[in-house]
Amino acid sequence: MRFVLRSKIHKATVTETNLNYIGSITIDEDLIEKAGFCPGEKVLVVSNTSGARLETYVIPGERNSGKICMNGAASHLIKVGEEIIIMGFELTDKPIKPKIVLVDKKNRFVKYL
Repeated sequence: MRFVLRSKIHKATVTETNLNYIGSITIDEDLIEKAGFCPGEKVLVVSNTSGARLETYVIPGERNSGKICMNGAASHLIKVGEEIIIMGFELTDKPIKPKIVLVDKKNRFVKYL
């Protein structure tokens, strides 16, 4: 069994941070569905801007809002305006074709990669 990439949102832009929220990353519900994430799922978030990496969990944000919000302590590591990659993995012994979603600067779906 191996952990393999299952879902990814590529080149998203952090639109806000909320230090006072109790952890997680808020993601536009439309992007959650397109990438195949589920609320509460553990994800790896990597900043292309700063190099920061962290694990957290997904909570849905307003559909079609483009919202990507770093909550709680994660807001100290990844700031508004940073370009990030959000990845989900699956433990499996079979090959998986990951859903990789490319978004524009406003976090609108562009295409599957």
